[in-house]
Amino acid sequence: MKKTLIIVGAIVVLIALYVGGTYNSLVRQNESIKGQWAQVENQYQRRFDLIPNLVSSVKGVMNQEKEIFTALADARTKYSGAVTDDAKAKAAGQVESSLGRLLAVVENYPTLKSSENVQSLMVQLEGTENRISVERKSYNDTILGYNQSIKLFPRSLIAGMFGFAEHAYFEVTAEAQVNPKVDLTN
Repeated sequence: MKKTLIIVGAIVVLIALYVGGTYNSLVRQNESIKGQWAQVENQYQRRFDLIPNLVSSVKGVMNQEKEIFTALADARTKYSGAVTDDAKAKAAGQVESSLGRLLAVVENYPTLKSSENVQSLMVQLEGTENRISVERKSYNDTILGYNQSIKLFPRSLIAGMFGFAEHAYFEVTAEAQVNPKVDLTN
């Protein structure tokens, strides 16, 4: 009887240790996702800081491109007002779409292409876009590990008990996938 109690007690302790360890692991992975999203947002902020400088550098030459400036401003406002990661990702896609149109226009204006200030801003923006790309990949990789963790048995039982839910991957919006068309014949 005493031996049975010791065995049952040992099993209960082992199960409790496994559940506790799994819970802590899932919490760490969930926090890693939040930290990685913060890195994506840091790069977005860098982009948002560069955009007004680029816009003001080219604005005087490009009066007919006001709709691009308006679209950029609207997208930045939507991003600032977004509460969820998904809403922020969607707003970031709108920024990318508008920014792509602006960059295509800049590339087609010889006066702007020769401007040292515009070229410097374009290089900085290109570097920032590359950083954003790297951070998004890291974010999606982090989510992949977490989502796999909460779906695999027996962790899925523990994840379900404690309310760990699947995270959505960062996906490019449909409008950001379309190449910008710029008509400079006007």
